[in-house]
Amino acid sequence: MHQAVAHTDPRKVMQSIIQRIATGPELSKDISQEEAYLGMKAILDGQIDPVRAGIFFIALRMKRETMDEFKGILDAILEATQRVTAEVDEVVDIADPYDGYNRCLPAAPFLPALLAELGIPAVNHGLEAVGPKYGVTARHVLRAAGVDVDLDPAAAAKRLADPALGWAYLDQARFCPKLHEMIDLRVRMIKRQALTTIETESQPIVGRKRTHFVTGYVHKPYPPIYAQLARHAGFDSALMIRGVEGGVIPSLRQPGKATYYQDKGEEIEMDIDPVAMGIEQSVRAVPLPDDLPKSERAGDEVAIMVDVQATARASADAGMAALRGRKGPAYDSLVLAGGLILAHVGKARSLREAADRVRTALDSGKAAARVR
Repeated sequence: MHQAVAHTDPRKVMQSIIQRIATGPELSKDISQEEAYLGMKAILDGQIDPVRAGIFFIALRMKRETMDEFKGILDAILEATQRVTAEVDEVVDIADPYDGYNRCLPAAPFLPALLAELGIPAVNHGLEAVGPKYGVTARHVLRAAGVDVDLDPAAAAKRLADPALGWAYLDQARFCPKLHEMIDLRVRMIKRQALTTIETESQPIVGRKRTHFVTGYVHKPYPPIYAQLARHAGFDSALMIRGVEGGVIPSLRQPGKATYYQDKGEEIEMDIDPVAMGIEQSVRAVPLPDDLPKSERAGDEVAIMVDVQATARASADAGMAALRGRKGPAYDSLVLAGGLILAHVGKARSLREAADRVRTALDSGKAAARVR
């Protein structure tokens, strides 16, 4: 795809890019998909000094990234990602927020084990900590539940093909180490930039026939961006859920929205009604226990608001209890998101039927045995 300019001096390319994208609010110019790819590739390969790399991302953000620029950056990340095809026909790829949660206990880390019990191989991926939130991540929660969170892509793919397991967690440090090495630079940049939007679509494990992308969002402009990037990455379908804290689980107590596409087609918006799926809750998500220790950093506006390890342990306890059939907000969270995914991949004729199938799986308690 990018052979014609493979030998261009990366430092000269970056100098030219910065001269055009960092010229102020009225004079900054967009760059091509090819140039965005070259710039990102050079950064991943360690050929650009951190100052210029930071200017690249911040200048793009301040002028507003174009879709071509997003795609070019994604191309470089996909090229650097260690991708494995699992020995299964379909894979559900769950990309919950990499920066985690700090207002509720995340239940989403347990969705892949639940989906595996329903006959749908699934993978979730993330990392230890990143801004802007520095919250509780899937890695924290699953590690607290006793899961190996440091598998390489080949080992994770084998878990998906194992009928007794059927799911895996993959860490960015293992499937795209060059991108993970940029964490320190991202901490110093402070604000959200293109990587926050793009990194979730790196697609480390794919199915032999179909791969489905599931992610969350908060702000309305994001579904069409995620959809275009998902098609560009090669996802056969995508489900983008307006979820609590930008995650894949909608509010439990009020109607919500999701956007999806099938067979790389156009996006369709859908309404989500928890009550219609048999869920009646007074809380939006799994609440934080009152006795959790706090861990604020004085003067830091993006400081974590909870003790990460204590919250991860509480999340692991709540999630495992839900997988064993204990009713409550965590159970309903898995019913709601699990039902949406089940219907999206065509394993149920309606959202209510999907929710009931999820309840049957949870009530059996069998999904819990897949976690360790």
